[in-house]
Amino acid sequence: MGQITESGNNEWYTPYIYAKSAEEVMGLIELDPASCVDAQRIINAKKYYTKEDDGLKYHWSGKVWLNPPYSRGLMNKFINKLIYDDVREYIVLVNASTDTEWAHKLFKNSDMVCFTKGRIGFINKDGEKKKGNSRGQMFFYKGTNKNKFTKEFSCFGIVIDLWVLIF
Repeated sequence: MGQITESGNNEWYTPYIYAKSAEEVMGLIELDPASCVDAQRIINAKKYYTKEDDGLKYHWSGKVWLNPPYSRGLMNKFINKLIYDDVREYIVLVNASTDTEWAHKLFKNSDMVCFTKGRIGFINKDGEKKKGNSRGQMFFYKGTNKNKFTKEFSCFGIVIDLWVLIF
């Protein structure tokens, strides 16, 4: 799902190229807990939750793709759920807001991060590029395919192995 804009629209869909790379790294996407029918045309998760389902009410496990709603209160809830449920592998797409509590949680609990070069051209439900993305993004990865993550995501920006850093 993604970004929030001044209009209050949380529906910023991930372009296919990033979803394809996430699928290459994880083999498949088992769960997308912050999604909708339109987004699933690209993400193609085995299971997904919509806003109406409220993915926060369910247990998460397996290989998770998360482009959370960027509303201030929801971001923390989705990141906490991701970290504290039984998620063995994930890729998360978030704004490069490195000063936030949720970003620090992701840095401490993930294996890799990709800082994108430039801003992602998010799309609307019709596949058209949306205007108004005013920030860079980060992809966080947790899992055992660190080499594959590096190979797939280094074309989008700088990839860093977080376990070489001391927290």
